[in-house]
Amino acid sequence: MSTETSERSTPQFDEASARPLTVLTLPEHAERVAVPTYDRAALIPAIVHLGVGSFHRAHQAVYLDDLARRGVMEWGECGVGLRRPDMHDALAPQDNLYTVIERGADGDSAHVIGAMQRYLHAPQDPAAVLDTLADPRTRVVTLTITMPSYDIDPVTGDFQADTPEVQADLDRADGAAPVSVFGYLCDALARRRDAGIAPFTILSCDNMQDNGGATRTAVVSYAQRCDEGLADWIAEHVAFPSSMVDRITPETTPEHRALLAEQFGIADRWPVVTEPFRQWIIEDTFSNGRPPLEQVGVQFVADVGPYMTMKTRLLNASHCALGYLGILAGYGRTDEAMGDPLIREFIARVMDEEVTPLLPDVPGIELDAYKRTLLERFANPQIGDNLSRLAARGSTKMPTFVLPSIKEAIEAGRPHTLLDLAVAAWFRYLQGVDDDGKAIEVVDPLADRLQELAPRGEEDPRQLLHEQQIFDSLGHDDDFAAAVERAARMIGQRGGRQTLDAYLHTEAAGANAAD
Repeated sequence: MSTETSERSTPQFDEASARPLTVLTLPEHAERVAVPTYDRAALIPAIVHLGVGSFHRAHQAVYLDDLARRGVMEWGECGVGLRRPDMHDALAPQDNLYTVIERGADGDSAHVIGAMQRYLHAPQDPAAVLDTLADPRTRVVTLTITMPSYDIDPVTGDFQADTPEVQADLDRADGAAPVSVFGYLCDALARRRDAGIAPFTILSCDNMQDNGGATRTAVVSYAQRCDEGLADWIAEHVAFPSSMVDRITPETTPEHRALLAEQFGIADRWPVVTEPFRQWIIEDTFSNGRPPLEQVGVQFVADVGPYMTMKTRLLNASHCALGYLGILAGYGRTDEAMGDPLIREFIARVMDEEVTPLLPDVPGIELDAYKRTLLERFANPQIGDNLSRLAARGSTKMPTFVLPSIKEAIEAGRPHTLLDLAVAAWFRYLQGVDDDGKAIEVVDPLADRLQELAPRGEEDPRQLLHEQQIFDSLGHDDDFAAAVERAARMIGQRGGRQTLDAYLHTEAAGANAAD
């Protein structure tokens, strides 16, 4: 991002004198940060993004902004919020402009993103959302709606049509507005089919294996319950490419807003803070043309599967372990936890010894270099991601990021002792206290049930391991259950750090040899 090199020596500004971010103030801000120099009004709104949050604004929207800066004006976007109105309230007074602050080892940089021309809050204006999705200019719809919102059963892989939002859509009166993402997509696709308009591509950017396949299952299954003919048309004509996305993006804090005002003189209601690293890999399967994102660093491939496996098993699984072990040890941020030699060694060894041998070939990726980069990114003090964010929603993350490696290790007869310890650390986290007895807020959609089942003291963990939607058949593996029980008991007796020391330097060696 060479256009930002000079920004790293930006002088300090008085927070009170920071200027609001609007189209009218862009010339003032251009003296200090990179701002859109293209004509935003000339952008063709070809992309609709459903589920605008900090990650989308730090990732996909930045790539689209990069395209526009190169003179590619055919791929502007309209953002759509499906639930909370606060994003709309923040962006509307700013003409949908916002600032991305990149924080790296060599300093901070900032640039203003202008690719999002419009932002719609679906509950406030569902008709506008449907009109935009049905607009012939819309050629791609991208999604960041989080894994649970796909309503896919984690064990069977089937669409779950009994969720409240989906049921509300299936039961609504003719002409009533949808509330679920699938209601919006299928209503719009029905309009396009009836009008003879080519369908848009639906591109998931959520962290889940085969996110394109999951999206296809959900959309087609929903359509089957409304209109069999529409379901057949979608299955035949709509492309659902998978993608892999990567950029660590912590939650924006008041301190981040103050930093932006003080260093760059911008008063932004909702900036985004992120790391310099970013990656986007997409399957090259589109139904109505695609943006030339290869011009700005996106990699198009025939199969995203190996890349997604690499990322979820190395980055996301390590994030899970880092979150639980770090919180138990009393740390609050990733950089603090990675500053603990025991935790850093654990993360490095679980990647090297237990995960990497199970990974498929990943074309174009040098795994040792990738893992070194991960360790550096986790330890970046300028990002300092909250461990509470990494630990949240473990009932979704563990079966997606950690347990698949354990299952494959068992099948291959390979060691998985450190991964078992990560599971035990999650069980300990679910008890709601750290090693010093300090209360932990357990954030999980199944928190009440999981906390009730979490083993304490000498209790057998099998009750929790038998939660089918999380552990599936793995929960009935006696050796795995015994390994988790041993680790959980040791954490309870010695604490997380002493258990780490034992597993890394004593017990783990013996257990791995036995495996």
